[in-house]
Amino acid sequence: MLTGLRNLAIAILGGVGLNLAFPDTGWWYLAPVSVALLWWALEAATGRAAFLIGWAYGVAFMLPHLWWADVAVGPVPWVALSVAEGLAWAAVAVAWAHVRRSGMLDTHRWAETVVFAGLWVAAEQLRGMVPFGGFPWGRVGYALVDAPVARLAWLGGIPLVSFAVVLAGALLGLAWERARTRRAVTAALAPVLALAVMGVGYLVPIDNQAQDGTMRVGAVQGNVPDLGLEAFSQARLVTENHLAETLRMAEETADNPVDLVVWPENAADLDPRVDDQTLAAVEEAQAATGAPLLLGTVDYSPPEGRYNTMLLFGGNGAILDTYSKQRPAPFAEYIPLRSLAREVAPIVDNVTDMLAGTGAAVMNVPVASLDRTVPVATPICFEVAYDSIVREAVAKGAELIIVPTNNASFGHTAESTQQLQMTRMRAIESGRWAIQISTVGVSAVIDPAGRVIDGTELFTADHLVERVGLRSDITPAVSLGWFIGWGFLIVPTVVALLAMRRRVAERYDW
Repeated sequence: MLTGLRNLAIAILGGVGLNLAFPDTGWWYLAPVSVALLWWALEAATGRAAFLIGWAYGVAFMLPHLWWADVAVGPVPWVALSVAEGLAWAAVAVAWAHVRRSGMLDTHRWAETVVFAGLWVAAEQLRGMVPFGGFPWGRVGYALVDAPVARLAWLGGIPLVSFAVVLAGALLGLAWERARTRRAVTAALAPVLALAVMGVGYLVPIDNQAQDGTMRVGAVQGNVPDLGLEAFSQARLVTENHLAETLRMAEETADNPVDLVVWPENAADLDPRVDDQTLAAVEEAQAATGAPLLLGTVDYSPPEGRYNTMLLFGGNGAILDTYSKQRPAPFAEYIPLRSLAREVAPIVDNVTDMLAGTGAAVMNVPVASLDRTVPVATPICFEVAYDSIVREAVAKGAELIIVPTNNASFGHTAESTQQLQMTRMRAIESGRWAIQISTVGVSAVIDPAGRVIDGTELFTADHLVERVGLRSDITPAVSLGWFIGWGFLIVPTVVALLAMRRRVAERYDW
């Protein structure tokens, strides 16, 4: 009994520690330590005990990590989401308990660390797909963008980074386990290997040089007051603020004009295609800068719902290109199981279901200084968390990544900085410059090494003007990403199923 409570406490401590590896604390070196604590807690666990330990670890991580959901929509959805997401770690723990207790790796103890890391990443892959299109927030690889291991994203995307971090943590766990049983060689060697895994990213080449010219981008953060969900009631104000900040930017750049102006998601909540006042603001902004304007709006024209849409305006109000969000966020932008969700949180009836757009997240921007059209990736808000959306856009020719987002309803929580970590990892993964532009912050310009070149603070009116490089090389992570993602899901799952089959066979003497 005491051992079980001790293991549960260790798991909860590990889950809390994992959250500290993410923004706003950003103590990324705690991530492998957290994994080691989970390894320790699961050392002799049965399948049932492992379920409880893994679930406690996951919930202890997700509750503080997703605190922004409480700020945005209240405590019940926040706790429900955290508890549900915690099941992913319960699945990892149960699978791991079966692998260890099956004895299939008894003569290959080093391989245990690889299998443990594989099971973890398989769970990350799965929860990024199901249910309702998945929720890949909180993948451990995102926390390590400032560590050398982040460079592995160029080679194998977020799955490879997560695998390396968890492998390092498992090696630390193995070292502690062997030290207690006086296996001195393994106890001494395992931490060395963990450090090597965390530093192997130094061997990955990262190229920041422009390949297809450069363009000067002005990203505008207009800001609105911090009113939580009431931020969506400020449709006129948000557009007025973005216009005002654009005019300030235009004055500063009069002698060195920009090639493109970017307003974030929801910067024009009233669609300029049907609202004359908003269209007038767009035309005034364009007249001041002389550049195309990319902005976010909401399209309510479909009778069955709405689209979250980016519009690219040329001169005289002409629309040059559009893109609508492919992955609306479940229970935020659309409500699955609405009749059940209404019983838990009546606020869902305030949500008009957002429809899924089609086509790759690529928009073609005419750049006069280059005398050509530049394909730009435009994943909207949470879409940056999904591997396939950014990967597809880059594979289809995008030379720059722009992530328009609206963080106004999340207050001063870490939601915006967590999202910035994702955008930075996408820059490394794709070998592209990236710009995250928010209504209220944080916004930033990022180079292909994931470094923030310039950024803004939360709830301030500001703008960023930077010359960014355009790149067309396809990284291994982009070209092989589909195979890498499915490989990390299928192979560990097969190993776990074989272990379970072996245990069943032993129990029934097959």
